[in-house]
Amino acid sequence: MSHRLVVVGAGYAGLLAAKRLARRLHRNDVTVTLVNASDRFVERVRLHQLAAGQRLTEVPLRQQLSGTPVQLVVGHVTAIDATARTVCLGDEPRTIDYDTLVYAVGSQARLDDVPGAAEHAYAVACPEQATRLRHRVAEIASGGTVAVVGGGLTGLETASELAESHPGLRVRLFTSADDVGSGLAPRGRAHLLRALDRLGVSIHPETVVTAVREDGLGTRDGRSFTADAVVWTTGFRAPDLARAAGFATDDSGRMLVDATLRSVSHPEVYAVGDAAAGVSVSGAPSRMSCQAALPMGRGVADVVAARLSGREPGPVRIGYVFTNISLGRRDGVVQFTHADDRPRRFVLTGRVAAVFKEAVVRSTVRARRRGEPGSDASDS
Repeated sequence: MSHRLVVVGAGYAGLLAAKRLARRLHRNDVTVTLVNASDRFVERVRLHQLAAGQRLTEVPLRQQLSGTPVQLVVGHVTAIDATARTVCLGDEPRTIDYDTLVYAVGSQARLDDVPGAAEHAYAVACPEQATRLRHRVAEIASGGTVAVVGGGLTGLETASELAESHPGLRVRLFTSADDVGSGLAPRGRAHLLRALDRLGVSIHPETVVTAVREDGLGTRDGRSFTADAVVWTTGFRAPDLARAAGFATDDSGRMLVDATLRSVSHPEVYAVGDAAAGVSVSGAPSRMSCQAALPMGRGVADVVAARLSGREPGPVRIGYVFTNISLGRRDGVVQFTHADDRPRRFVLTGRVAAVFKEAVVRSTVRARRRGEPGSDASDS
């Protein structure tokens, strides 16, 4: 019987892992099945563009898998039975058996952090959420107010894109930190602040949002701010699938793995991307980012291929190269970093940074189509 290798999730890490596994395991006794809720590859690093009203190019998964022996199954995974080693799909019900499982289900917006966020806030963690925000923005584009909560990369890019695409929109950025761009070198941070000012984005530092309402938000210090839409970008969490299946997970629902990305509780299971609590070269947990997902996708394919061939693999190296921040379509910041994510002095800004990021994002999709490792992609 063939060894049944199932990859759940076709994001940056999962798609790369499936294609690389198929290429590394040119054997008749191994089948590679990729399970995904949609038949399209989601360029998650572009979802802020979709929210701002821009049209994105569709990337069919079957096109990405063309010429490979990977079997694509389109269906929503509702549960994993770790004892029976099956993946359960949809309402039918339907199951897929596995001998080795690569868990690559990604992450979702943390909308349960404060009261009212789940009911009233918008997010940009998936196409459906970004499309919902796009429709709302279209309704309020002339004179409305959007409050973006979260001063990380997703918040910065979303606020910038909305402000540039809709000049009549008032955009406010709320962050609990004392300022934005603290992880950038001084020149990069200075450019970021100038760009936000140019775009008319007002920054509200050291502001902890404690409630979201239909007409705005409330803060820890008792203030209220009105808004026609509140966009929640304070962080992400993994889906509940791993915890519900009995796999060892952290507080964010990410599967706990060893240095080879193998589950610490179930040796036949591996995890990659946002759904995995990997450890970067600094010893800190890997960031939920495309830049961490790609080395995980490459690494897990090499690890699984080695073990199926009777060899013991080395650890997977999760390092960083640069951080990309889009500030609309014609501006940006590229902060080059050490492998442990500390910023280097070298920074690109302005139009050059925007062109650089666009080239990286496009090359990532092209690489996925060819089944090659690709470059380290954007950090959105």
